[in-house]
Amino acid sequence: MISITMKLKDMKLKNFRLANPMAKNIVALVAAVLALAPPAMAEGVTSGDAAAGQQKAATCAACHGMDGNSVNPQWPSLAGQHASYIADTLAAFKAGTRSDVLMNAQAMILPDADLADVAAYFAAQSPTQRTADPALAEAGERIYRGGDMENEVSACMACHGPTGRGNAPAGYPSLTGQHSVYTAKQLNDYKSGARTSDGDQQIMRNIAANLSAEQIEAVAAYIQGLR
Repeated sequence: MISITMKLKDMKLKNFRLANPMAKNIVALVAAVLALAPPAMAEGVTSGDAAAGQQKAATCAACHGMDGNSVNPQWPSLAGQHASYIADTLAAFKAGTRSDVLMNAQAMILPDADLADVAAYFAAQSPTQRTADPALAEAGERIYRGGDMENEVSACMACHGPTGRGNAPAGYPSLTGQHSVYTAKQLNDYKSGARTSDGDQQIMRNIAANLSAEQIEAVAAYIQGLR
């Protein structure tokens, strides 16, 4: 059954490529997504207890807010983020496979058994609704929803969804209402290669590499207003 399904997918991709000569980037993205198996939580991490996670997340509140809504736009809000994504990210900081001076140090002292509880707590919180800069929103929406085919930039919503809620089973984070300053920093880090947490597929690095500074600023502003 799996081999038949994959053959059908291959045929559809080939037919699409022939029918649309400008679809190279879309085909590449679809092929990469199909190749990704839905990731599990970090090894040894199971579904967490949100109530237990509240106390364990007390240290996190200094930067991310007690309810997961950070005040400083340089630090991401975690409220409403997928629990699996939070747990995997904490595990990556703990293992050193993702680099940040503050987060590496904080994650290092967090026991493995607490990862799922902290993740469950923040996932259960309600994200603050923010607004987009009206001067940048229109340009940002074009990139988010339609990409930039001329420069081989895929639409953000292909993975993160029309409202920015992401796709937990596929490992794509929620972006809804995230600080534009933080989002722009991450896109620039992917663009420069400073951030490599998108794995061997390098989906985010490949996309960000083709975004201009103006496009990054605009799409980050638009994401901040998603709800």
